[in-house]
Amino acid sequence: MIKANIKTLIITSIITILPIFIGIYFWSKLPDVMATHFDGNNEANGYTAKLFAVFGLPLILLAVQWIAAVVTANDPRKQNISPKIYTLILWIIPVVSIIGAVGIYPYNLGYALDSLFMAKLFLGFVFLIMGNFLPKTRQNYTIGIKLPWTLADEENWNKTHRLAGILWTLGGLLIIVFTFLGFMPMNAYFVILCIMVLVPTVYSYVMHIRKKQ
Repeated sequence: MIKANIKTLIITSIITILPIFIGIYFWSKLPDVMATHFDGNNEANGYTAKLFAVFGLPLILLAVQWIAAVVTANDPRKQNISPKIYTLILWIIPVVSIIGAVGIYPYNLGYALDSLFMAKLFLGFVFLIMGNFLPKTRQNYTIGIKLPWTLADEENWNKTHRLAGILWTLGGLLIIVFTFLGFMPMNAYFVILCIMVLVPTVYSYVMHIRKKQ
């Protein structure tokens, strides 16, 4: 699986560490202690040394990128993981890296950008895309709603992922729409996320119990 996607893996890895080169270019203009975390009002509430912000964060994401690629490629049921889903996995981290850089660098260079807006929008699109892929996902140990009873019962897996696909698609759309409208409080985002996770989990467990009985 890695061999078949080595070009994509190399390209996405380069994109993941691209913020390092941006940081090097602006090195003299960046503060020694950089803001790297922001609250619900887009105010900085977390800081780290410039060296770690420029080099450490992208390298950590690069490590996560390769771990995800290797773990997915070595899934015992990797034959059930479609090439499209594997490609999607390879592109998530690079996009996170770029969005993080777009949020961090302008702020530390004195430009006001709404990094929270971009983060919410990205989250919405991820859920929207994953919602379309989930119903097509076959049993595996890496991607999907991996519960003991979904992994043990193919019917449970399929029904759970069909429901999750609907909820994740709707949740992603709601997040995108309300992010653009700009009046949705942070608590509402967490409620949507909880519904997307808990409802399929409870549904799957109830189905498992009923089948046992």
